[in-house]
Amino acid sequence: MSVSLSPAAADRVRTFLHTRGRGVGLRLGIKRTGCSGYAYVVNYADEIQADDTVFEDQGVKVVVPADSLEFVDGTEVDFVKHGLNEAFKFHNPRAKSECGCGESFSF
Repeated sequence: MSVSLSPAAADRVRTFLHTRGRGVGLRLGIKRTGCSGYAYVVNYADEIQADDTVFEDQGVKVVVPADSLEFVDGTEVDFVKHGLNEAFKFHNPRAKSECGCGESFSF
């Protein structure tokens, strides 16, 4: 099992946590929604729960709830900027398809 961060994503998380002044890392989960079935849920983790799995990449913790682990296994999280827009982007080798807007995926 693994979840990794691109250098840009690791820098973004470190910068945001520093500016925010608290937090232990990035929380990555999924929820059933969207036109393809699932969507990523990204937040900053303030604590680690008993059923969380924690990955560390480039000095940044990625916290994954137990119910999302099988869906995000192998995912690389990237952070991209296009003009005024910026967002986390996910490269999930387990996803079979993504919707046209890139907001949801299926297995």
